[in-house]
Amino acid sequence: MVQPNDYNNDFENKWCPGCGNFLILNAMKQAFAAQNIPPEKMMFISGIGQAGKTPHFIQGNIFHTLHGRALPVATGAKTANHDLNIVVNSGDGDCYGEGGNHFLAAIRRNVDITLLVHNNQVYGLTKGQASPTTALGTVTRLQNQGTTSQSFNPMSVALAAGIGFLARGFSGKTEQLTDLIRRAMAYPGFALIDILQPCVSFNKINTQKWYMDRVYDIEETGHDSADFAKAMALAMKWGDKIPTGVLYEQETVPFHQRIKALGKKTLISHAFDARKVSRAIL
Repeated sequence: MVQPNDYNNDFENKWCPGCGNFLILNAMKQAFAAQNIPPEKMMFISGIGQAGKTPHFIQGNIFHTLHGRALPVATGAKTANHDLNIVVNSGDGDCYGEGGNHFLAAIRRNVDITLLVHNNQVYGLTKGQASPTTALGTVTRLQNQGTTSQSFNPMSVALAAGIGFLARGFSGKTEQLTDLIRRAMAYPGFALIDILQPCVSFNKINTQKWYMDRVYDIEETGHDSADFAKAMALAMKWGDKIPTGVLYEQETVPFHQRIKALGKKTLISHAFDARKVSRAIL
């Protein structure tokens, strides 16, 4: 049986003490072990940022990409070998800012990957300036008069774009987060978990206590994850109460199953024929 510590490696971790990324990493290891997936069967892809460092601190196959470009690389990897278990780690700035167009494209294609967005509402690697999810008017080290842009709501946008599996987690609720990661990986299609987490260095508003006072598990209230309208209402809910859990899940056809050539075997299993390629190009 695979154990969580099978995913440990020897690289020194450089996250700030108290960072929510530690708990997210632990939940990932627990979720992979619960599915009995060995490290050599996992592929971790990330962009730039503190969340993007996650693959450095876990055993497995990794691809550290450019800022905002984790999803197109993951799309290519999954298309080439749809038997891979692919988990993408990205931050709110990395995914919803620089990678916003790729975020929408991955939802539309319904690539069979799991996207974990570490959402701390700031750019934690580049010293705490406002990210797309920073609340309007928030004072940061760069926006010293307050942010002037409306915050981006990834949950409602993902639903409007047609996502099949949408969840929100919180780094401080690791048991729930572990289960969400397991369920997202089991889903045949694109699965997003937006994970709320504190940034102890640069976000003094959305602290661990701030979240603990607000988050609640919607599945304990009997939420029907097949109800799109209710899911959208929950996606728009923010403030005194913040819903976590699986907001929405519907049956979909993943991207690789829409391509006839991939119906029987992976792309990498197909023999390369230079003559056929030449004819197709000409």
